[in-house]
Amino acid sequence: MEKFVPFESRMVVMPIDNIDTDQVIPARFLKKTDRVGWGELLFNDWRYEADGAPKPDFVLNQDWAKECKVLLAGDNFGCGSSREHAPWALTQYGFRAILSTSFADIFKSNSLKNSLLPIVVSPETHKKLLSMPEGTVKVDLASRTLTLPDGSTAEFPVDSFSQQCMLEGVDELGFILKHSTEIAAYEVHRDSTLNTLDAA
Repeated sequence: MEKFVPFESRMVVMPIDNIDTDQVIPARFLKKTDRVGWGELLFNDWRYEADGAPKPDFVLNQDWAKECKVLLAGDNFGCGSSREHAPWALTQYGFRAILSTSFADIFKSNSLKNSLLPIVVSPETHKKLLSMPEGTVKVDLASRTLTLPDGSTAEFPVDSFSQQCMLEGVDELGFILKHSTEIAAYEVHRDSTLNTLDAA
């Protein structure tokens, strides 16, 4: 997993409430078995015509959008069914952070495990961001701070374990493996058999 470092980026603004995971990545594509090529399928039904031609007026088809690392969405982003393919598609397009007033819990969890930062902002901050659609924001995970285009800042919540993993660029298994020496030392000294029936 790529280490999450502070960055600055223009936002792609998609102020639609209740964008679900089937809109992010339609279910018919989930039969793909590898983890590559998902960025091309992001928002497929909004992004392409029936014949596969890009819709010229859709925001992700604009040249400038391809350089953006931040998506500004509406409320309740990522609702619907659980699928890791949604953060895969978003990160493979190039996004590193999503801004919204709320996220579906499972999408939020899947995102944090795939180095995509879901940033919850207040309705007031969200409104301010929408008023500066061509502005640039700064994201600093270490300080849990979002800097708005006007220079004001907003702190955002993130659990400390996910924060540590993203900053170090490791997933949950990678975090465990980093402690393999301590685990091995514990295994040497613990009882060779464990009585699981003993409540004492």
